Amino acid sequence: MKRPWMKRLLGLHGALFLIFVYAPIVMVVVYSFNNNPINMMIWSGFTFDWYWSIFGYPTQLNEQTLYVESTSQLLSAVKNSLIVAASTTSISTTLGTMTALALHRYRFRLQSFYQGLLYMPMVMPDIVLGIALLVFFVSFSVKLGLMSIIVGHCTFLISYVFVVVSARLAGMDDTLEQASADLGANPWVTFRRITLPQILPGVIGGALLAFIISMDDLVITYFIAGVDSTTLPVFIYGMLRRGVKPEINAIATLMLAFSFIVASLGLYLRRRG
Repeated sequence: MKRPWMKRLLGLHGALFLIFVYAPIVMVVVYSFNNNPINMMIWSGFTFDWYWSIFGYPTQLNEQTLYVESTSQLLSAVKNSLIVAASTTSISTTLGTMTALALHRYRFRLQSFYQGLLYMPMVMPDIVLGIALLVFFVSFSVKLGLMSIIVGHCTFLISYVFVVVSARLAGMDDTLEQASADLGANPWVTFRRITLPQILPGVIGGALLAFIISMDDLVITYFIAGVDSTTLPVFIYGMLRRGVKPEINAIATLMLAFSFIVASLGLYLRRRG
């Protein structure tokens, strides 16, 4: 690393990596303001009309837009995504935290095997998990809808929460819990006053991660969603079948901004903690 050419090569590699990762995202944001309704790759002016049109507001480009009549379906898809993400986050955060605490405190046979099973949903291809969940729901005559999506998301998001909380538990000082017990506190008081404040950053981080993944999931949701339970990613995928239009770029930009806000909230809460 003391050689100048190696430093320049490393800097060039880092710059090319950042360009490769973020250039497509920047292009999506830029072309969401393109005034051209026919070919979004040809810049013809700056406009906010695509953002107004996806919410059903009248614009000068309404006669040329392709999806303005789907505003009600879009809002319904956003509502479904928020319901699924909020429900999945609550369930997976609770179960994932409980599982992490149990495996951290107790030792039993086949514990390593059980931990390996918890990692499986994270490394398993989404299409395999989606097909498996579909076969499971059909075999037990479960109606596909929001409930099936919530159950399907929980099957793999519990693993994400478990990993995040387990990492936090690995650095926790167990002697504080022992001191609390020695001073006469019952297990619930010890958990509320000692354990939870220490692992709270991990719990919040796992919850935010689960919320974002649930909001953005497409492959698994596509297999287990019912007719009246279309989520936002599935709705966008249906729009893409009819061509990449500026409205899609506008929706993607809004989703990107929402994810950035959630991530910023997580960093703010972590810094305060």
